[in-house]
Amino acid sequence: AAPPLPLPLPLPLPLLLLPLLGRPLLGAPGQGAGTWSRFARLPYPRDQLFLYDTFPDGFLWGAGSSAYQTEGGWRQGGKGPSVWDAFAHRPGAPAAAGGDVASDSYNNVFRDAEGLRRLGVSHYRFSLAWARLLPNGTGPPNPAGLAHYGRLLDRLRQLRIEPVVTLYHWDLPRGLQDGLGGWASPALPQLFRDYAELCFRHFGGRVRYWLTMDNPYVVAWHGYGTGRLPPGVRGGPRLGYRAAHHLLQAHAKVWHLYNDHFRPTQKGKVSIALSSHWIKPQHMTEKNIKECQKSLDFVLGWFAKPIFIDGDYPESMRSNLSSLLPQFSEAEKKYIKGTADFFALSFGATLSFQLLDSHMKFQQLESISLRQLLYWINAEYNSPQIFIVENSWFVSGSTKRDDAKYIYYLKKFIMETLKAIRYDGVNVFGYTVWSLLDGFEWHRGYSIRRGLFYVDFQSHDKKLMPKSSVLFYQKLIEKNGFPPLPENQPIEGIFPCGFAWGIVDNYIQVDTTPTQFLDSNVYVWDVHQTKKLIKVDGVFTSQRKRHCVDFAAIRLQISLLQEMHVTHFHFSLKWSLILPLGNLSVINHTLVHYYQCFASELLRVNITPVVALWQPMAENQELPVSLAKNGAWENPEAIQAFVEYAKFCFTSLGDHVKFWITMNEPSVKNLTYTAGHNLLKAHAKAWHLYDKEFRRSQKGKISIALQADWVEPACPFSRNDQEVADRILEFDIGWLAEPIFGNGDYPQVMRAWLHRRNSIDLYNFHLPSFSEDEKKLIQGSFDFFALSHYTTTLVGWEKEDAVKYDHYLEVQMINDITWLHSPGRAAVVPWGLRKLLKWVKSKYGDVPIYVLANGIDDDQNVVHDKLRVYYIQNYINEALKAYTLDNINLKGYFVYSFNDKTAPKYGLYSYVANQYEPKPSMKHYREIIDNNGFPSPETPDLLCPEEVASCPECHFFRTRKSLLAFISFIFVAFIVTMCFITYYSKRVERRYK
Repeated sequence: AAPPLPLPLPLPLPLLLLPLLGRPLLGAPGQGAGTWSRFARLPYPRDQLFLYDTFPDGFLWGAGSSAYQTEGGWRQGGKGPSVWDAFAHRPGAPAAAGGDVASDSYNNVFRDAEGLRRLGVSHYRFSLAWARLLPNGTGPPNPAGLAHYGRLLDRLRQLRIEPVVTLYHWDLPRGLQDGLGGWASPALPQLFRDYAELCFRHFGGRVRYWLTMDNPYVVAWHGYGTGRLPPGVRGGPRLGYRAAHHLLQAHAKVWHLYNDHFRPTQKGKVSIALSSHWIKPQHMTEKNIKECQKSLDFVLGWFAKPIFIDGDYPESMRSNLSSLLPQFSEAEKKYIKGTADFFALSFGATLSFQLLDSHMKFQQLESISLRQLLYWINAEYNSPQIFIVENSWFVSGSTKRDDAKYIYYLKKFIMETLKAIRYDGVNVFGYTVWSLLDGFEWHRGYSIRRGLFYVDFQSHDKKLMPKSSVLFYQKLIEKNGFPPLPENQPIEGIFPCGFAWGIVDNYIQVDTTPTQFLDSNVYVWDVHQTKKLIKVDGVFTSQRKRHCVDFAAIRLQISLLQEMHVTHFHFSLKWSLILPLGNLSVINHTLVHYYQCFASELLRVNITPVVALWQPMAENQELPVSLAKNGAWENPEAIQAFVEYAKFCFTSLGDHVKFWITMNEPSVKNLTYTAGHNLLKAHAKAWHLYDKEFRRSQKGKISIALQADWVEPACPFSRNDQEVADRILEFDIGWLAEPIFGNGDYPQVMRAWLHRRNSIDLYNFHLPSFSEDEKKLIQGSFDFFALSHYTTTLVGWEKEDAVKYDHYLEVQMINDITWLHSPGRAAVVPWGLRKLLKWVKSKYGDVPIYVLANGIDDDQNVVHDKLRVYYIQNYINEALKAYTLDNINLKGYFVYSFNDKTAPKYGLYSYVANQYEPKPSMKHYREIIDNNGFPSPETPDLLCPEEVASCPECHFFRTRKSLLAFISFIFVAFIVTMCFITYYSKRVERRYK
């Protein structure tokens, strides 16, 4: 296994415990430009794997909210109107479009605090409503407002939860906008300073983390430039840049106010919450990387560079915007420079992406890589201490309690933060989930939810109901991250003697082109004119029998299989070509002979052929045309046709094939219930045919092979999601498995669900019934359980994404974005195989199991087959855990697939320019086969008795009688010729004497 990535040294304790040293060290701008090339060079797939580790001791875990989004009480307790109140009540605005009531946190301080206590957070970020404290933006303070926030701070102190307080989160008092023009006015910075002084005096003794304002980019650009958000001024870029200028001045004034007058006694920290997207180049060119850097300059660097570097705007903005961008005097630059005690970062869907103007992407691609953004900030701004003060994603407004999508985005962002700390040496000391509870989501209104706690906005009491994400975040805080789990660790050990190591090819490459020795025509060589052979009409030679050596394609495939060291080779026959008319009236004897030769050649080199009679493919499901055009498996006549075909194959190939599959991976997604019914009966009849007429003489085994991907509940804490997962497993696997391996009938879950659907929605999905005789026929028609397994799927019951929602089964497909994915978007989830094998055993007993196909697509040109190497290594290791730890009766494992010619992007051999080349994954699989697993240095050698094929030497001679006769004739002729030569040579010698 690849060694783990090196971990950096432990980081210092969070800022809360650090000495207060004033302004941080400053760095030079532009160092972040190397981020993209660095991450392009990281080892794949190791760097993309989930990191099981914990955060540094003392790491801060919290949740957040903002006043306008959650407080409500817009006219209670003397509060004045804000620009958001005016925006929500403008003429033509939809009813309940704003935060008049929202989550009603103003009247539920203790309710919210109880939610925080339940989570176990160390801090709570919230904002003060400027208009609640100063109803007109200036003048005397509002005692009710001061009392409200005092109660909240007192309750947080009782719970030992650190407050992180934002002075301004977009809700500017309306009086300042109407009277002065808001942030477009140069008078606002001083008024903001006065407001901040009020807050520091009244609350500063209980607050050690202050944020002056949240996301000034949104306030300036969309409040005063585009007019998309309140106050809705469409002043264009010039006014947007002027507003940002004043916001920066206001922030600097507040920082200096605290630094000069309050820091010595209150010993707190002050910063500004800056939001950013992440961007990646369309192509890794110097030009595109510069455009990515420019994109970040125009959004994050717009405010970060003046504060954290030199007091001025990024060079890319100054050179591109010319006179549109205001200028700072030298004194202003010195005043703004260094006015942050830590870097407060917001990163999420709404602020970082949905409110990002498209032209600020500079024709590059958005990405949700928080890790790369953290690294860029670290490199660009001289390794500041970073506090993530807002991060999450969102779910649909209709989602209630099981918010799986939200959980997996949260999991991704937190894991990326952990990687930034452990792999990249970034100093992140705290993380804040947004938000504590559902609320008003700005321009999205109530159409989405971002809270850990569910709020029914239509209810009177607005109770907080914990979502699944509460349990997820609660456990994560308890464990301080993702500590390594024993079940995730690879194990050492070997498989038993006789374990089947195989490879799969859907259909072997058939080339029945006759050699020249089989051509009975007579030719004359035209040596004078055309120089070509000319066929003589009407003249024929006697035609000899065909021999296996006539098929050159077989030798090449066999040699490749030998190179792999596999013991078994699995392929499917082509029913449509062997019996083109679907019956024995027309038989493709040439193809049958080819299959006979291929199987016999496999046996000759001690490779066991595993042969499937039928495997559905796109064209006509690989059925004879006559059957495909007459209902396929819907037609009961297909049952008898399959039995006749099976009997012919057993008769023709049974001497060479001892490992049969009746049907390989019948796709339940494309089967009607009637078709599945007939397919099961066809399988059972073929099995009984073999059992009664062929097993005794041929001594083989036979079963059906089912596709069996694992299905996991998206929310592991949700009973509803578990019920959905159980239902999908029964519909996907149990539908065909239960009648054969279980009780002879369909799963009860299927019948109950279809009855419910038919009664509620008036559907007519009829699941046929078996007679008692048919149940006896089907039940037990197996010798082993063969399955194909490729990936794992997450499912939930809450409808979130209509595109991935199955209305019929009422199931939502969910994607865990922390999972490794192939280029074809298949999830790489090795533990899913082990869970599947345990499920099969729990359902059907200690049945022998073969994993007949397991593989992944990969883009060889990009990642050089490394993903498949990882996939094979870890899936086989999970199979070993199932065998060793779970006592699964596992008999064999087969990799899919043999080569890229028949299964593009899946093969262990590439196929380029008519040449086969082994990939690294083939060599890795061969090494595992040679070791029979993953032996430790202490593992004793496994002494297995030599497995003797059914007299391969006898088989060799039996199948080559004609060839042996020909060789014998040549040998006798040679001896006779030598005798004649010797005899006449002696006579000549005597004559000369």
